[in-house]
Amino acid sequence: MNNLTVIILLCFTFVLGLNANAQNSQPEKHDQTSESAPFPESWLGNWVGELNIYKENKLVQTLPMELEMLEIDSSNNYVWAIIYGEDKVAGRRSYELEIVDAEKGIYRIDEKNSIKLESYLFGNKLYSQFSVMGSQLLCTYEKVADKMIFEIISGSVEPISITGKEIVEGEEIPEVKTFPINVMQKAILSQKE
Repeated sequence: MNNLTVIILLCFTFVLGLNANAQNSQPEKHDQTSESAPFPESWLGNWVGELNIYKENKLVQTLPMELEMLEIDSSNNYVWAIIYGEDKVAGRRSYELEIVDAEKGIYRIDEKNSIKLESYLFGNKLYSQFSVMGSQLLCTYEKVADKMIFEIISGSVEPISITGKEIVEGEEIPEVKTFPINVMQKAILSQKE
């Protein structure tokens, strides 16, 4: 196999994965499209639950979490406030969700401190991927029926292994870097009444 064959196989595998995910998540997609309002209007409300933090496959901490998503009267932006812990003042992160290009599913979370995180909507799931202080993070929010599922996975920006970049049976194999996942955070939030 040559490089082109490897690339085609990787693309084919990626497309198969997307297709399988689309088939597995069809009910959620149906739930999203059946709502009367599109994103972000269909996500508005105060979402509450518990955040579980895992390290090395062990639960190390559980704390209350809220996501407050509200309209702002005078702009196209939305309140996007995350509250961690019992102290709703000290634990509050008052951000805003900005619409960059709704048709393309591009949004931005403005942390109001010069940090702005591009976010991408695919179906009913919003993704942000960024690095900070030597760690890279993938953050997702997914609305499934009447629940909001929040997840963050994080690990070092330094690869844990580098493989490939060899000639195998006459074929040049590309270099592949894998990165560690050290921490996973997950919360299943429900709308506060």
